[in-house]
Amino acid sequence: MTITDDRPDTATDGPGNEVGKARRRKEDQRLITGRTRWTDNITLPGMLHLAMVRSPFAHATIRSIDTSEAKTASGVVDVVTGADIKDVQGVNANAWPITPDQVTPTHLPVAVERVACAGEIVAVVVARSAAEARDAAELVDVDYDELPAVLDLKEAANDTVLAHPDLGTNKSAFWQLDSAEQGSGGDVEAAIAEARTDGVVIEREFRQQRLIPAFMEPRSVVVDPTGEQMTVWSSTQIPHILRFLVAATMGIPESKVRVIAPDVGGGFGGKLQTTPEEFATIAISRRLGKPCKYTETRSESLLSGHHGRDQWQKLTLSAKKDGTVTGLKVDLLADMGAYVAIVGGGVPVLGAWMFNSIYKFPAYQFNCQTVLTNKTWVDAYRGAGRPEATFGIERMMDELAAELGRDPLEVREQNWIRHDEFPFTTVAGMTYDSGNYEAATEKAKQLFGYDELRAEQKRRRESNDPVQLGIGVSTFTEMCGLAPSRVLGQLNYGAGGWEHASIRMLATGKVEVITGVSPHGQGHETAWSQIVADRLGVPFDDVEVLHGDTQIAPRGLDTYGSRSLVVGAEAVVRAADKVIEKAKVFAAHLLEASEDDLEFKAGRFEVKGTDKGVGIAEIALATFAAHNLPDGAEPSIDADATYDPVAFSFPHGTHLCAMEVDTETGASSMRSYVCVDDIGTIVNPLIVEGQVHGGLVQGIAQALWEGAEYDEQGTLVTGSFVDYTLPTSADTISFVTDHTVSPSTTNTLGTKGVGEAGTIASTPAVVNAIVDAVRSFGIDDITMPCTPERVWKAIQAGKRPPVEGERDAQPHFDEGLPNQDDPGTSPATGSTASGSVSGSGSDSTEGGAR
Repeated sequence: MTITDDRPDTATDGPGNEVGKARRRKEDQRLITGRTRWTDNITLPGMLHLAMVRSPFAHATIRSIDTSEAKTASGVVDVVTGADIKDVQGVNANAWPITPDQVTPTHLPVAVERVACAGEIVAVVVARSAAEARDAAELVDVDYDELPAVLDLKEAANDTVLAHPDLGTNKSAFWQLDSAEQGSGGDVEAAIAEARTDGVVIEREFRQQRLIPAFMEPRSVVVDPTGEQMTVWSSTQIPHILRFLVAATMGIPESKVRVIAPDVGGGFGGKLQTTPEEFATIAISRRLGKPCKYTETRSESLLSGHHGRDQWQKLTLSAKKDGTVTGLKVDLLADMGAYVAIVGGGVPVLGAWMFNSIYKFPAYQFNCQTVLTNKTWVDAYRGAGRPEATFGIERMMDELAAELGRDPLEVREQNWIRHDEFPFTTVAGMTYDSGNYEAATEKAKQLFGYDELRAEQKRRRESNDPVQLGIGVSTFTEMCGLAPSRVLGQLNYGAGGWEHASIRMLATGKVEVITGVSPHGQGHETAWSQIVADRLGVPFDDVEVLHGDTQIAPRGLDTYGSRSLVVGAEAVVRAADKVIEKAKVFAAHLLEASEDDLEFKAGRFEVKGTDKGVGIAEIALATFAAHNLPDGAEPSIDADATYDPVAFSFPHGTHLCAMEVDTETGASSMRSYVCVDDIGTIVNPLIVEGQVHGGLVQGIAQALWEGAEYDEQGTLVTGSFVDYTLPTSADTISFVTDHTVSPSTTNTLGTKGVGEAGTIASTPAVVNAIVDAVRSFGIDDITMPCTPERVWKAIQAGKRPPVEGERDAQPHFDEGLPNQDDPGTSPATGSTASGSVSGSGSDSTEGGAR
């Protein structure tokens, strides 16, 4: 990718030349030199420290808690149980009940009578130091009565064992989108039936494994209840939402709550949460009347911070014999874990509008059943529903191409929306405003050397090379810029999707920008400074961006869903435009000219056709002095703006991956990776490059390495980085990235969002490449993560002849839900009479073989 240098250059450093420039992030100076304040760095006079006592059982009643020994330990001030704070500890709220009859268990921050997952808090030790608190936590004696636990997602759907016996079911909610019912498409069952007679039907079952958002900075919270306001510092993505829910569930007036998100070391959705630890720390600090701090250990983070993904997908795709798709049916089973988290119920539903992706399906149906189990609760993880959908449809397009014996890019192009068809309303009812899939794909093919790699692949197969080459394709789109408030209202979401910004013009000519979105690594301070510098014609270094403090930025809905730039920065742009309009009144007065005769450019108002002008910084000083103002004018050009998006934005791209697979050992290695993304207008290419690279690694990690695993008792066996495999720089390669630009038509800047793109697109590209490498062995799926063992076992299973009746033993979906049988290896068979083909994925180490 070509990136301009950010060193001073008279040709590029003037007003109006900031957007599109690769400036180094101004916030990095403090972040990388240790001059910042993470939450755990905060120390207050008289501050006490908390340690959590957590259940070792996945499901149990609490018979008794003996705190006597812990209370006498060195430095201990108090030991608090759930019963001690039962009426004041609040509740972890679910803000998105996706159906009116959603079954939602009550989630107390500190359990009182029963625990529903390992890691649930049962008591809290308060001590003068963190070490003393942790030591004393070992002395709390809890007597449990262990209960049967449901851990398997498919078993949970059958209600054989209940995660919450008082609820009578594990089924939380069923949600459906049907194109025939909503009038956006035809009857999917009819399309599938027709294809079974005279066409092609592909059926597959895919497993989205459970993942853990492994952010750089563990969660931490500090509470000071001693002032007129209670101040809460938290390593959170959602300071404004946290403030609201603390007030709403703990009975504290919202005006008495101040939440500060200082510099936050990563989130990826994992800090899009109001946590039990935050509520417990608040309740206990108020109980004692002293500042309290809790910082989790990394093991606690992996165990009790919410997890992501964890779905079973059954997809049925119908097509004509020439490869034209005619229908898509999705049956989804989604694990909520022990509780329905803040937006957990809605996360899988976000995929409903994206399974159809960039393709012109005439008929579509999406069915989602959310289910409760005795595992850690599941919520948003980078991409939140969109990666799962993209994985499913991109795997299916490869399977369709394989069945037809055609190139997977060729089949995709046959079915995607052409650039001259935008704006395009999809079968799911979404209107894509702009895009050019042809341009992105063509550029990616050239950078990748697609035709040359296909030729090499053919040579390797013909020579029976033990190391086979696979080529994976992922042509994706996503909806981001969450979200139009009216749409969220229709979906029963508990809040809106607007965003707020303020601009203060200081007397010295400097500019303060206050934004309701708070970063956790995205570079808002730099990008917002560039936008405002261009809009107001002021120097980049004269712009200061303030965020993350509900007292400084009192209005906002925070950062997630690639909404910061598309929604948050649009509010900034509109505030800047209001500043200009207000300043025009003063400029006309100072220049003794009509407003209609003024034009604003490069930070100055000038009288058309003359050299008379006044700079916006001069106007700011004049309004501050207020010596010479128009009659009746308020002495201020500051402005606020609240922006509610009119639509989602839809970035897209083409990702190509080449994987080499050693068929003798199952080891896979990445040969090359190319992606060409279209994210609309690019504000800062350097920041975009970082976002794409980070996203790629997270998506690739799901394909190859990561997965949260529990044993039969419900103990998380991947509870440390020894067992939960995160990639390092040594595990990845240099990516080739580039962009095409189709500006969004629904916002001023033309931006579309980039924070989730790499993660959404890369997982299916990698898995498609691995399956492509070993498809000649009869393999049509390998369950993620595609470890060497799983790949090797799939190859071994593929080499043997199919066992009679084996296909009949495969799992099936009953009324849209999979049964509890472990699918094991899945040889697939095709019906030559009807031209149809079916098969399923695997939840074992074997993977699918045909």
